[in-house]
Amino acid sequence: MYIPKHFEAGNTREAIDFMQRYSFATLITSANNYPEATHLPFLIEQQGDALILSSHFAKANPQAAGIEANIALVIFTEPHAYISPSNYEKQQNVPTWNYIAIHAYGQAKVVTDETRQLAVLEKMIRFYDQGYLQQWEGLPMDYKLKMIKGILTFDITVTDLQAKKKLSQNRTPIERDNIINKLNDSPHSNEQEIAAYMAAMKNQS
Repeated sequence: MYIPKHFEAGNTREAIDFMQRYSFATLITSANNYPEATHLPFLIEQQGDALILSSHFAKANPQAAGIEANIALVIFTEPHAYISPSNYEKQQNVPTWNYIAIHAYGQAKVVTDETRQLAVLEKMIRFYDQGYLQQWEGLPMDYKLKMIKGILTFDITVTDLQAKKKLSQNRTPIERDNIINKLNDSPHSNEQEIAAYMAAMKNQS
């Protein structure tokens, strides 16, 4: 990912927090020089010094067959906002877009142990839908085992984490305040979230 110096986000903890908040991500791999992508929910866990991304998809998905063949890329991104040049102090400016994006590269490893597969599914339920947990725990084991036969569970150990925060860091304080105020007044949650990230970054400086 192209990351100009002033848009670098070097704080790993912040990157992990972002990934956990916007954990429905895009898994990209390549087969025969052809990119494949699937949109999946992920679990993001720090295990010692390792950052592990876990998920699963249908075995019928063609991407599943080659998940271990090459380095995988998982892209986490969500809030974004159009930035009008009307926010700037000088007329000679052009529109742009503010956003945050995390690119996580790593080697995928298929989980074949049924106990481990069930453990990953339970972790995902606890993370995404606590209310469903009691129903899940009441399901017969033979039903659960039959279900996991149709999916492929995998872990990705992250070897390269690239984080970009493009939040008008290259603009003047007045212009950044103009953008924050404009986005805060927007009816769109995406734009309000970008304003919140910009305000938080301003308070940290």
